[in-house]
Amino acid sequence: MNLLAIETATEACSVALVHGETVIARTELAPRRHAERVLPMADELLAEAGIGKHALDAIAVGRGPGAFTGVRLAVSLAQGMALALDLPVVTVSSLAALALEAPEGEDGAAILAVIDARMGEIYAASYRRDDNGGLVALDEERVGTADSLLLPPAHAWRVVGTGWTVYAEALRARLGAEPVSADGACFPQARHVATLAVAEFKAGRAHAPELALPVYLRDKVALTMAERAPRDP
Repeated sequence: MNLLAIETATEACSVALVHGETVIARTELAPRRHAERVLPMADELLAEAGIGKHALDAIAVGRGPGAFTGVRLAVSLAQGMALALDLPVVTVSSLAALALEAPEGEDGAAILAVIDARMGEIYAASYRRDDNGGLVALDEERVGTADSLLLPPAHAWRVVGTGWTVYAEALRARLGAEPVSADGACFPQARHVATLAVAEFKAGRAHAPELALPVYLRDKVALTMAERAPRDP
């Protein structure tokens, strides 16, 4: 199959193309430049694969959570392309895509994916790998403070995402032990959106473009001036 995937929920702007059994991808850390980079990256991948947009079977998108602007951009582009090409859309959790950035191991460690949500909070979800290269969710996606995070039982953890960079001390306390691995420089990637989307597509879980919706987890974009004041030195 041929599937194009877009992921722009964080600072990373990435696009991936599944072409048969091959996955090719482009990714850049491009804050505030996602809108100008996504479509050129998609065109580069299609040219590299030697196919046109009309050869695509589906569009996949990281639906969030993440930065409001980035999530809206990715979903809007996916909907627009799918409508123009009469294709279905597969939505994939950006936290699940991030979880696949965790190193594989035979220790059976659970994966905690955490994105810095600003305003003193994180987006978080826990997973374990299944036997087919996918993921099993261990809890629900949520947003909240790192020091109030409740985790499912696990004998060991791997942590990925920018939430670790900002809140490592608080997260370490919630884990109860040092994680097997932890990397705060990881971002959700379109190649993982593509991998998860192929399984969803084959399982019949693609949507009409208008039903491909973003997931924000919260409605508030920024702190008010009154809320910021106590934080200022």
